[in-house]
Amino acid sequence: MTMKDHKQATSHLTVTALMAAAMCILGPLSVPIGAIPISLTNLVVCLAAWMLGPRLGAASVGVYLVLGAVGLPVFSGYAGGLAKLLGPTGGYLIGFVAQAAIGGWAVERSHGHPVWSGLGMAAGIAVSYAFGTAWFIVQMGCTLPYALGVCVLPFLPFDLAKVILSSAVGSVIRERLLRAGLIGRNL
Repeated sequence: MTMKDHKQATSHLTVTALMAAAMCILGPLSVPIGAIPISLTNLVVCLAAWMLGPRLGAASVGVYLVLGAVGLPVFSGYAGGLAKLLGPTGGYLIGFVAQAAIGGWAVERSHGHPVWSGLGMAAGIAVSYAFGTAWFIVQMGCTLPYALGVCVLPFLPFDLAKVILSSAVGSVIRERLLRAGLIGRNL
């Protein structure tokens, strides 16, 4: 490994850790509106996908989930622990890994084009919703219409706004990180 490769690897690890830290800081801030609160976590997941691509974006989510699983109060409402992660709404948290990977893949494939990347972010959220909703149904023993009404439909406008915001902000931040040499084009 050359010195440039070491510097690039250090930069990637640093930005990955910073995105995990941002999830830990913003994740607990939430507005309870039902079984699943509105939080800023998936906004940060989208930004991680923008900045880090699929592999490192998903890794930053993994770090966040591990920190929460071991008991740090990083999940919505300042909750933490394995029980929260494996509980009825834990599937949505685990779904963030796929959300970051799919969104990051879209950013890389579209070379950071805001519209195509935004559509990829929306697809990532849809997969996260699907996984979380299936998990919720199994845990709660409820019907699909009930789960969608409680866990998905109330959040669609907020998540659409988060995709739009992350696409506007993420494209600018990504370009600046690229110019500064802190991330590479394909992570």
